[in-house]
Amino acid sequence: MIGPYIHNIDPVLIDVGIVHLWWYGLGFALGFLQVHLFLRHHHADMSLTSNEVLSLTLYIVIGGLVGGRFVEVAFDEWSFYSQNPKFIPAYWLGGMATHGVMLGVATGTLVFTRLNRKRFLILADALVIPGALLMGLGRVGNFIDGQIVGSITDVWWAVRFPDADGFRHPVVLYDGFKNLLLVPFLLHVKRTNITPGAIAARFVFWYAFPRIFIDLFRDYPTHRFDLGTGQMLNILMAVIGVILLVRSRMRRLGYLKVAPPQVFCQREPLSQTALAFQRISFVSLLALCLTIPSNWTQDIPSRYGKRHPGLQHSWLYPKIDTTPPTSLEPQTLP
Repeated sequence: MIGPYIHNIDPVLIDVGIVHLWWYGLGFALGFLQVHLFLRHHHADMSLTSNEVLSLTLYIVIGGLVGGRFVEVAFDEWSFYSQNPKFIPAYWLGGMATHGVMLGVATGTLVFTRLNRKRFLILADALVIPGALLMGLGRVGNFIDGQIVGSITDVWWAVRFPDADGFRHPVVLYDGFKNLLLVPFLLHVKRTNITPGAIAARFVFWYAFPRIFIDLFRDYPTHRFDLGTGQMLNILMAVIGVILLVRSRMRRLGYLKVAPPQVFCQREPLSQTALAFQRISFVSLLALCLTIPSNWTQDIPSRYGKRHPGLQHSWLYPKIDTTPPTSLEPQTLP
């Protein structure tokens, strides 16, 4: 019989000594890995050499990890980190902002293009396709973590989350499904004869605009105009998407100048030592992703002890006091 689901998934993928690897972090690791594989397969379309592919991937991963952490620390959890700055580098305690990841990836790509004389819009058009898949995989990790919950509901697909009362909308699955649908949509757009930047513009708008309404089902604190921080960022992102769409249309109609086609830039090949360093760095960053347990900073043993017995406080996982961004107060159905 199909009915409401009781969430009791073990969030730990595997224990490696005193370090725990998480399903949530696996979403990021697989997402960044498939971005790299996508770039390797399509590098000629972007006028990238095989060596530049790994360099660009490193800029993307570093940008995503730094951007996601920065936005989480500076905006979402500043009240905690302003009092506990020593935990800012502690990715293994959780804390990554989705909008920050996207901002960081865009910044990393922009830096790469400036240093390597590439056209940002061409790379952006290509990267948003695996980027949408990355965002979809991240939402699956959010669901397994169980931190982000929706409002109470009596629909048959409702979920009872480990740390929330009542059955609730699986809002991260709604958003994840939307992100995955963007992949075939963007591939379809790619096959049409469009100007540089058009695919990226559609990603920005169609990522943000539907999420404004999806987040109406999300249970988290609201601020001005009864909107949460994420909703305000979604509105801003949707407006930026509209501006980018208009500019793309103007390029197509000839009102804005279109830059000449990108060409390969011949550079000195990297030494074997430099290539080995890049590869080791990439693998190390993917391993770091695996240590991230949640989008919100956690007291790991207290939060996950029931679902993964044996978790204990240690110097790596200290006892901390942080409040998750959900109201989680008893509610009744309207």
